[in-house]
Amino acid sequence: MLAIVLLAVVEPGWRSAPVSAAPPIPPPSADPFYRYDGLLGAYAPGAVLRTRSVPFGYRGATAPIRSSQVLYRTTDQQGRPTSTVATILQPPVTGPPKLLSYHMAYDALGPQCDPSYTLTGAGSPGAAGTLEQGVISGYLSQGYTVVVPDYEGPDLQWTIGREAGYAALDGVRATQKILRLPTTTPVAMAGYSGGSVPTQWGAEVAPSYAPEIRLIAAAAGGLPVNLAHNLPYVSGSKDWAGVIPALIVAYRRAYSLDTDAFLSARGKKIVKTVSSQCINAFAAKYPGLTDADMVRPPYRSLLDVPGVVRAINDNIMGTSGTPRIPMLLGVGDVDGTGDGVMITRDVESLAYSYCRRGVRVSYAQFTGKAHGEAFIPFQEQTARFLTDRFARRPTASNCATLRPGGGLSPTSVP
Repeated sequence: MLAIVLLAVVEPGWRSAPVSAAPPIPPPSADPFYRYDGLLGAYAPGAVLRTRSVPFGYRGATAPIRSSQVLYRTTDQQGRPTSTVATILQPPVTGPPKLLSYHMAYDALGPQCDPSYTLTGAGSPGAAGTLEQGVISGYLSQGYTVVVPDYEGPDLQWTIGREAGYAALDGVRATQKILRLPTTTPVAMAGYSGGSVPTQWGAEVAPSYAPEIRLIAAAAGGLPVNLAHNLPYVSGSKDWAGVIPALIVAYRRAYSLDTDAFLSARGKKIVKTVSSQCINAFAAKYPGLTDADMVRPPYRSLLDVPGVVRAINDNIMGTSGTPRIPMLLGVGDVDGTGDGVMITRDVESLAYSYCRRGVRVSYAQFTGKAHGEAFIPFQEQTARFLTDRFARRPTASNCATLRPGGGLSPTSVP
């Protein structure tokens, strides 16, 4: 199955007209398709606001794949109506409908990395985005209809949990309306790293937010379970310290934080620099940057700032509901603590918590693998996991082997 999933990365198999032959697609910041000026509160979550056909592009070529986009109504972290865009990709083969909400790890603070933009062949998705487009192409070749939401929303609220989950579920609702799929259509969700956020949160809030969707499985890998633990882990690191200022940007947008009240002069400068970038530009740009570098006295850490701690506590996975579907949760472990950015025991704690609540969980730990290295084995397991779920085969679980932990415990607010 891995060969199928990665088929489009190694040899796309489509060599049609170059992307430049199609009308150029403007970036989202200059594209009126992304903006809706009407009263969103008048629409139900998942309502279709606008649609259009777009190319599905890859490395200067367009694929013979039916590709469309939808602007739809969804809900933000505070429960307010908002809108976002999803890309709907229809498979080249026919068969019983099966829908996959695939969540790319676009980890963006600027709209130029929105999947709805990069999947058309415009912009630059980076190495990770290119690999994920190959994964998506593999699923299309297996007959999946794939919907790829811009789950961070119009304000690029990275790592913000409920909003990402709502956007994923409403993207499914909009897709079902456009393709006239019955609500009995089986639906699965999958995502790695940043894409694990809408996957896990979507599974968690679905029973209360979208009970009519027939979710059958979710696979999430490299999960940021509790960022109060990730922050000290990446502080001072070579490859991941740049996520610290990026998180501040996301929390400022989602929670209206007064960052001037606690950022140092250097912290303000870095936050301004990364505020329109994507992860391939900021993650490794500040090697050695520490949590303490970002704040001014009397603060010694971002975890000394009440607003930051409240935002982190509001996004701890496993705390807003219980999935009613089988789950695959995976993470690497390169140093006995985590995969370089994610905390291994936190992911195991989440899996253990779900098991205790009756969820059938398959937990996969990729020992010796860093965050990027664990992507491929996770995709291998995900492909098998989803194939089995859609075939209605018995669900395996290794709940009996898991250990409890403190990954889901909130941090005391200073």
